[in-house]
Amino acid sequence: MRKFFALLTTVLLAGACWAAWCACSASESGEILITVSAAGDVTHGGDRRKGTDLFARELARQDGDYAFAFRNVRDLFEASDLTIVNYEGTLTGSPPATDNSFSFAGAPENVQSLVLGGINAVALDNNHVFDHGRRGYADTQDALREAGILFSGNGQSALCEIRGVRIGMLSYNTLRSGYSDIHKRMPGDIRELRGQGCALVIVSYHWGYEREYAPHQRQIELGRATIDAGADLVLGHHGHVINPIERYNGRYIVYSLANFSFAGNSNPSDKDTFIFQQRFRVTRGGVEDAGMRIVPCRVSSVPERNDLIPTPYGPGDAERIANKLVALGRGLEFALTEYPLEW
Repeated sequence: MRKFFALLTTVLLAGACWAAWCACSASESGEILITVSAAGDVTHGGDRRKGTDLFARELARQDGDYAFAFRNVRDLFEASDLTIVNYEGTLTGSPPATDNSFSFAGAPENVQSLVLGGINAVALDNNHVFDHGRRGYADTQDALREAGILFSGNGQSALCEIRGVRIGMLSYNTLRSGYSDIHKRMPGDIRELRGQGCALVIVSYHWGYEREYAPHQRQIELGRATIDAGADLVLGHHGHVINPIERYNGRYIVYSLANFSFAGNSNPSDKDTFIFQQRFRVTRGGVEDAGMRIVPCRVSSVPERNDLIPTPYGPGDAERIANKLVALGRGLEFALTEYPLEW
């Protein structure tokens, strides 16, 4: 681990130098482009009560190479300024502490897969972050913090600065807090981030019903209220399958990003997922949408099982996913009627 974090420090220093050079270039044109990538549920571990650990099994097949999970999407993530996923589980050695149907945990060193995969932020507010109690949650935070990965959730925001642009992230779990409580708290949380100088605010929600292909009314109301409260992007998780995207008041609501590198299911019947990417143009006048696209993927590099390696689809299946999202959005007032696959 010590060698890994020494390497990580070198990478971060190199990134800082690159960011400084970009900042100089951006200042000459008076605008800065920020690229954000977002993907769905990531669980790198298994159910400790049942003695299953799909991630450990796959890691052994990959000769202990922690970079295996995101090797087919790493270039996309590393080309982005900020890459966010939902971390659906814990990084801890502590015992299970709930009676959930599943109790997800992985070894703290599994955090290396996120870093090596180009992921630098996670939403950490879902129905599995306390599977191993407060101790497990604290261990997970410690592992992420030591690896330099930002996290938000449970009343804690995350902030970063990219080429002089301050970005704030919030995460909420409707399964625990409830929609009405979040409606009350969320606008003030966004205002607080704006007060801290955030030009860009991204809000993640763990919401909806599992295996439902469209949002229900409470999701729709909360998603739009979040945009009305000043968020620049809303990202949704929990459904494990893809949902359509809305463009509401010039901002995107991504209702469900589905599974991604998800060790909670050894062979899901629906392996479709996508990466959502958006470019933001930041000027002295504010933030503008500079274009979005999706990168349709399968959650596994092989069709017959889940090897935890999300892999972009070829042209035929990519078009199928785009058309599927259009069909799923029929009846949703602000749903996209076209899903760009290229910038």
